[in-house]
Amino acid sequence: MIDPSAAGPGPKGLNRISGFTLLELIVVLFIISLLSAVTLPSFFGTAADSIKTDAKKIASLVRYLNDSAIYSKKTYLLQFDLKERAIAWSGPEGDKTEKFLTLSGLNLQSRGTVTDGQVTVFFSPMGLRENLDIFLREADKGSKVIFNSLSGRVKIENDE
Repeated sequence: MIDPSAAGPGPKGLNRISGFTLLELIVVLFIISLLSAVTLPSFFGTAADSIKTDAKKIASLVRYLNDSAIYSKKTYLLQFDLKERAIAWSGPEGDKTEKFLTLSGLNLQSRGTVTDGQVTVFFSPMGLRENLDIFLREADKGSKVIFNSLSGRVKIENDE
């Protein structure tokens, strides 16, 4: 049998029981609350953030392909797969594909509004020859990327 006094004498010959002090517990709780205060807000509001992020990426991609086609005197394509919610493109760096879960449709002057199937647009050495609207939607939030073929400018409009 183990002798309880073998743990070592405490004050006045009593056994000392080890544990955490109140100060140590307060410090640990403070650190945990500080970490959760920093990380938890990033998990909320993701619907609006994903639409804004997707809109910025798509606007940048359209502007990049249009400018690259004009400056390099080459033709690049941008293909929308609305069923898979993906965009594929061939550009100066080669062929790439990216999924955009908020992609819901697009509007072209030549085809009207399209919400299903695949649509390919070509950026020729003279740029994209028609206006292009790309619709993004998630839950009750929406956004639209608008490309003006005359000015070559891209604008993002958010539904409020």
